[in-house]
Amino acid sequence: MLAIIGGRGLTELANLKITHRQVMRTPFGEPSGAFLFGTLNGHEVIFLARHGFGYTIPPHLVNYRANLWALREQGVGDVVSVATVGGIRADLVPGMLVVPDQIIDYTHGREDTFFGNRNTSYRNIDFTLPYSEKLRARILQSAKLAQQPCLDGGVYATTQGPRLDSIAEINRYEKDGAHMVGMTGMPEAALARELDMNYAMIAVVANYAAGRGDNLRGINIEGVNATAMSAMDNVRAILECVVNCEEE
Repeated sequence: MLAIIGGRGLTELANLKITHRQVMRTPFGEPSGAFLFGTLNGHEVIFLARHGFGYTIPPHLVNYRANLWALREQGVGDVVSVATVGGIRADLVPGMLVVPDQIIDYTHGREDTFFGNRNTSYRNIDFTLPYSEKLRARILQSAKLAQQPCLDGGVYATTQGPRLDSIAEINRYEKDGAHMVGMTGMPEAALARELDMNYAMIAVVANYAAGRGDNLRGINIEGVNATAMSAMDNVRAILECVVNCEEE
């Protein structure tokens, strides 16, 4: 089964025919909100709003472990994350969609593993390629079918939030090799890997990062939100094709 985790601009999936809602409980606490079960183009899908349906949970307080654990318990094998980012690289302009292939983690203090108990055995997950190549290819193929431009590849820098970054911080991320910056990419990707779930992201460039493009003196949050909302129609079109491209 496929699950879609929505971020800024995607707290609801308008094209999802909802069959029921269900509140989940896990050994790691409660997920961000009730799971929405339904069908998208006739295929069963679960939708979860990462920040809650009222957009009340900041990035550093999202219960990533509960979200992924509960999805796995419902039989989810594939997870498509939708998240907004700031474009660091010059060609990542507002409104563009990207399917990143690498990630850098700058977060701290988050519950970032299921192996946090000395009384249970653990294993080292391979994170060489942090996103599922098969699921990435499925998204990119879906973008072509939906005739939605979507860039293949890019390095996502995950920062702590909830504040935005300074110009100096963005310059640092760029020197480290990052192409875009967001706040929710980790530990979500690593936790999915610990649970052997296929995980990939559709990143929506909602703004230029600090010091880039027209954001030399500051970032207009209202503009960020408007761009994110506008781009979600394109994301929904891709998701409708993603479910049709399910692996046999």
